[in-house]
Amino acid sequence: MELNKLSLTELKRQKTRIEAEIARRSVNSKRDLLKKVQKLAAEAGVPLSELLGAKKEPKVARKAAPKKTRGSKGKVAPKYRNPADAAQTWTGRGRQPLWVAGYVASGKSITDLLI
Repeated sequence: MELNKLSLTELKRQKTRIEAEIARRSVNSKRDLLKKVQKLAAEAGVPLSELLGAKKEPKVARKAAPKKTRGSKGKVAPKYRNPADAAQTWTGRGRQPLWVAGYVASGKSITDLLI
């Protein structure tokens, strides 16, 4: 296959396929090696854990679990309410709304706004 004749899209597709094949072969190679070592240890009558100094036999690497993405953790109930307009609320997280900042700037306590 001549790489210089492939389009960029096809090159990226091939790259993805190659990376997947490398990962698959790596896992298979480790699995095969572990089986060989286990067989040799069994033939010698020595537990594999004793050879490795571990309490349990090692596990073969598996695909990593997908990483959790940062995002919303759910809705938070409002903690403060504007006394002049009951429709305006604030959870107490993030930047203070102007009505909260104005209330506090006028010398009043934010605890007066608690729901």
